[in-house]
Amino acid sequence: MWQYIIKPLLFLLNPERAHHLTLGLFKIMCRIPGVSAIIKSIFNPNYKGDPIQLFGLTFHHPVGLAAGLDKDGQYIKELALLGFSHIEIGTVTPRPQDGNPRPRLFRLPKDQALINRMGFNNEGAAAMAQRLKALPKIPRLILGINIGKNKDTPLELAHEDYLSCFETLYPYADYFTINISSPNTPGLRGLQEKEPLIKLLSAIRVANSKKAIPRPVLVKIAPDLDDLQLAEIKNIIIEQCMDGLIMGNTTLDRSNLNTSSAILDQIGPGGLSGLPVFEKSNNRLSALSALPGAIPLVGVGGILDSKSTQEKLSRGASLVQVYTGFIYTGPGIVKKICNAF
Repeated sequence: MWQYIIKPLLFLLNPERAHHLTLGLFKIMCRIPGVSAIIKSIFNPNYKGDPIQLFGLTFHHPVGLAAGLDKDGQYIKELALLGFSHIEIGTVTPRPQDGNPRPRLFRLPKDQALINRMGFNNEGAAAMAQRLKALPKIPRLILGINIGKNKDTPLELAHEDYLSCFETLYPYADYFTINISSPNTPGLRGLQEKEPLIKLLSAIRVANSKKAIPRPVLVKIAPDLDDLQLAEIKNIIIEQCMDGLIMGNTTLDRSNLNTSSAILDQIGPGGLSGLPVFEKSNNRLSALSALPGAIPLVGVGGILDSKSTQEKLSRGASLVQVYTGFIYTGPGIVKKICNAF
């Protein structure tokens, strides 16, 4: 039904409009008595493996939802019905911001990919906190919160934005992800450089250490980093006592696409996600695994099925997250992956 009816109809609409329409209708559907139970029974995965113990948390299977799909935490309860072991919401910034001008989300169907330059559009950390405060705890679901800086915050003050989000949202997160790798906020990837990264992670580490129950903190980096950059970043992350690495975010690379250069020129800048990122992110996962020092890895990029999931795990990932594959494959992706284990 998704592949032959729903997806073709949604793909007739502007991608961002289709995104909000789909999630909005899904939320309304779930308010009808009995519908949530039916959806949960349809999409509940039958994972035969052991639960995964990481960061002091229990993940009941390896497949989660990457940040970006639910930026403001509006659809957690509904998305949880689709069987994700963990859902990462955000990226959220301290203050609300509109993001970049529309259009800013584009499909590349020939490549099973997306290009986005959303620019951290979100309602801000305070609005998210109010929403999460009213959300009952969902059994078996791990909730991650992906945090970033506002566009107009100077890079030298970026750590203050991350700290603000951390403090505001601390009561509601099972773990945090420090996003320093989106290509759509000017200068953000500069936080992957040595000195800014140490300053940022040190500030988060100190704040976290003062909590009665410190939260696990992961760092999300770009697949465009070379081996020397990866080695330096991994060393810093371990030295600053972070709990995990997510590889990776979207790429700026446009090589080997089936989409014509004319269409790509018309779309313009933005981060590329989906199938074309699969090999690049896998290569970076392998490189991280081969470097000295042990730290849990989360694999993101180009996951469409159980085979691509197994490939991520074989490269050193303990968990995986889907986003673009969820758009192209449909709501049954978690069940299809987990049932193959």
